[in-house]
Amino acid sequence: MQETLNYINENKQRFVNELFELLRIPSISADPAYKNDVLKCADVVAEHLKNAGADNVEVCQTKGYPIVYGEKILNTDLPTVLVYGHYDVQPADPLELWTKPPFEPYIEKTELHPEGAIFARGSADDKGQFFMHLKAFEAMMKTNALPCNVKFILEGEEEVGSVSLGDWVNENKEKLSCDCILISDTHIYSNEQPTVTTGLRGLSYVEVEVEGPNRDLHSGLYGGAVPNPIHVMSRMIAKLIDEDGHITIDGFYDNVETVSDSDRADMNKLKDNPEEFKKSIGLNGVEGEKGYTTLERTSIRPTLDCNGIWGGYTGEGAKTVIPSKAFAKISMRLVPYQTPEEITEKFTKYFEKIAPENVKVKVTPHHGGMPYVLPTDTKEFLAAKQAMESAFGKEVLPYRGGGSIPITAMFEQVLGAKSVLMGFGLDSDAIHSPNEHYGLFNFYKGIESIPLFFENYAK
Repeated sequence: MQETLNYINENKQRFVNELFELLRIPSISADPAYKNDVLKCADVVAEHLKNAGADNVEVCQTKGYPIVYGEKILNTDLPTVLVYGHYDVQPADPLELWTKPPFEPYIEKTELHPEGAIFARGSADDKGQFFMHLKAFEAMMKTNALPCNVKFILEGEEEVGSVSLGDWVNENKEKLSCDCILISDTHIYSNEQPTVTTGLRGLSYVEVEVEGPNRDLHSGLYGGAVPNPIHVMSRMIAKLIDEDGHITIDGFYDNVETVSDSDRADMNKLKDNPEEFKKSIGLNGVEGEKGYTTLERTSIRPTLDCNGIWGGYTGEGAKTVIPSKAFAKISMRLVPYQTPEEITEKFTKYFEKIAPENVKVKVTPHHGGMPYVLPTDTKEFLAAKQAMESAFGKEVLPYRGGGSIPITAMFEQVLGAKSVLMGFGLDSDAIHSPNEHYGLFNFYKGIESIPLFFENYAK
């Protein structure tokens, strides 16, 4: 293994240069204008897999964007690790808030990244993180140190809900048979306190509509006498959470997992710094469900957030209207034993119940996903923990993340394998936001840790 780590150290700059080439491709899956760039990115990823030493590399067509597949089967008697990642990225808007163009990567030192960070859309989510696996695989192949079989699936639709992945996985169960799945699309708690993510929240995402008058009305002629859908929508959203941060939807907490006092105590061993947390996001105070710490609110408790609200006139100048309709998008993060179907149904019934009689409401479900938990007594978790402890030289703690990766539950259901969420980003990396970045320290630590995971898991 030392020879593998030496190879990584000798090729660090080349790895970064190759990542830069990948980051220059604006593979934005949500915008059809970038279709050719997404397809180009798939081809480039496939070429990197071939160059690293993978066999049977394919760019597999789906109803949407292609899935890149590759494998290295040493011996069918050995365990098989399936590596998942995604090559598509979020839109870069608003462009004016980027310090430099989002698809022209550069390195800059920051307070959290004194060794430098790679700034570009996709640097942390997920090109920089899945590319670690390709380079770690290359290092193991070049030094004859790959201890088990490996398969790769790299998709191009994660940022739009992995709409084609489920069907493709079901159609290719034999090809994808494996013993565990390795994913780097999460973050660690900090560089000083590395962690392995042992849980993710699920998701229910809906769009709501409130309709009032049959057309936009002159606010002078009708104001004060008719319901304004924006006002009604605002009051309805305000009713969804009470003053204690408790979600008021009927039956919302019926199936919520009860986390033991000992597990909560272990979770809070992480060095939570409330002042640093507030400073990092420019706030003077935090809020949330009463009776829980910030760490618990962002991991083991379900949430409800309005992600956007609009209606009426929003252009330049003034237009005095009472709008006919108002709209909002709402996401609910779910915890174990809640399902998106259950929560979406409960939300819909409650939203309809609290609507005034003089308006119509409509709830349109969008994508959702199941929560996921990896027990800390499994060989998958222990292999990751020991690998990262060797690379970081520090104790690695379990950590429940607040985000969602819906495909983890699907993988377990279809392939019967647990997912190891061994991410290396930081929650301050500004993923999905302007000036996304990924620390060089984190990029290199990931490449060093992955071969150690393979070695530990094979043992």
